[in-house]
Amino acid sequence: MSKALLGKLFKSDKNKKIFCHYTDPHAIRVLSNKFSLLLGELNSPQGRPLIVVGIGTDRSTGDSLGPLVGTRLSEIRAKNLHVYGTLDEPVHASNLKEKLQLINEMHDNPLMVAVDASLGRNSSIGNITLSPGSLKPGAGVNKELPEVGEIHFTGVVNVGGFMEYFVLQNTRLNLVFKMAHKIAISIFYGHKLALAQDIKADKTLSV
Repeated sequence: MSKALLGKLFKSDKNKKIFCHYTDPHAIRVLSNKFSLLLGELNSPQGRPLIVVGIGTDRSTGDSLGPLVGTRLSEIRAKNLHVYGTLDEPVHASNLKEKLQLINEMHDNPLMVAVDASLGRNSSIGNITLSPGSLKPGAGVNKELPEVGEIHFTGVVNVGGFMEYFVLQNTRLNLVFKMAHKIAISIFYGHKLALAQDIKADKTLSV
């Protein structure tokens, strides 16, 4: 990996948060590598079940980022990865608490990765952020919801600060669809890379 790409990967090393624009040709490489590193820190070896929670609803274009990511991952059928929150079965404000309870009942010590849309500055539209720690969904539209995940992805889909509900409703689907694709593929490759690193470590130890 080039020095320039490494610099981008650890752009904000203080809190381990990174971001890149979805049109960046290196976006998937940057995000998947960072995601793999975070999985290695939190789940090495990869013994905990990995759960992706796509938060949002298909009733709002801007808020469909999470369900689109979940749907794409379900189509890929990634090994050892469980998905909650798709276009068919969305996870949203009305059922989030119930779904989180179900996940904890169905999986032993799950490692949850949350994905949600966000609003920001005009200059930030199209940015995808990957960060350790939990996500506070609904903050952009003044909703009190439980925090989700130990890792989270967010995508800035439109401008925040005024009439957020209507802004989300009038967000371009093309933008959200392309951002969702980049996030889903980054999760897939990042998880695959983390699993490969575990296998490599096992072989080294057995020598």
